[in-house]
Amino acid sequence: MRAVQFIEYGPAGVVHVAEVPEPHAGPGEIRIAVRASGISAGEITLRSGRLRDVVPIALPYRTGFDAAGVVDEVGDGVTGVRAGDEVFGAASPARRGANADFTVLTAWAAKPAEWSWEEAGGAAGAVETATRVLDRLGVGAGQTVLIQGAAGGTGSVAVQFAVARGATVIGTASEHNHDFLRSLGAVPTTYGPGLVERVRALAPAGVDAVFDCAGGALPDLIAVAGDPARVVTIADFTAKAHGVHMSHGAPDAEPGGAAGAADPMAWHGLTTAVTLAGEGRLRVPVAAVFPIGEVAAAHELSETRHARGKIVLTT
Repeated sequence: MRAVQFIEYGPAGVVHVAEVPEPHAGPGEIRIAVRASGISAGEITLRSGRLRDVVPIALPYRTGFDAAGVVDEVGDGVTGVRAGDEVFGAASPARRGANADFTVLTAWAAKPAEWSWEEAGGAAGAVETATRVLDRLGVGAGQTVLIQGAAGGTGSVAVQFAVARGATVIGTASEHNHDFLRSLGAVPTTYGPGLVERVRALAPAGVDAVFDCAGGALPDLIAVAGDPARVVTIADFTAKAHGVHMSHGAPDAEPGGAAGAADPMAWHGLTTAVTLAGEGRLRVPVAAVFPIGEVAAAHELSETRHARGKIVLTT
């Protein structure tokens, strides 16, 4: 089958489609024929080599964490799903490989009828990450949360999950994305110099939690929150130096130290996503769709950091 991988660190051109053996579902797993899968910004950073001394990986590295498709193998002990069902979900963080013709999922839910294949293919990683971080921050009704990088693939889903929990959401993005954030239920503002003052003007009573999806602004985000314990980042590898928790769920990619420790994966978010989608309260914004053979172009777009929503590959 076809699968996306890279065998060396480097620019987008090193990522390519290769012929590899098909995976098969083991106990507690299902295999799907992939219709669409998501591009991971974190994996693009790994591919670049910028984190080679912080997050070592084995090469060749198969990419892809989330996907949607049709079930064609059901492993031992799995109930409630059968061949032919349409699902979305995530591959094991240790195995990955969702950017492929076939992939094995360890967490999944029924694909909402309201979503296209492209939306479903890019959903699971953002849903799990948003749920994991909002749970850790204890975001709930009546609170105010700042989401830094709110127009991206994870940030846009996190906005909607926080709104669904009853929180007031302030989201940072470029000005041309402000109407988009308003459509998701957030109060928009710009990032960069003056952020602390802008957020204080929007939330005079203060901010209860900060979810950083962008990186590069932790001192300001701590000032907004008033306490580094009320900030969680998924994007800034300087977190430990600032006393901020960096959240991820990958067992084989730990930066080390308490600020970089892996968190338990929040797969209950998948069922919440299905419910919210059915109620018309959750969209999965798709920035662009590429055929799997154009994966290098998809990586190039992601590296611009200007994609609004998820970048998706189709098979």
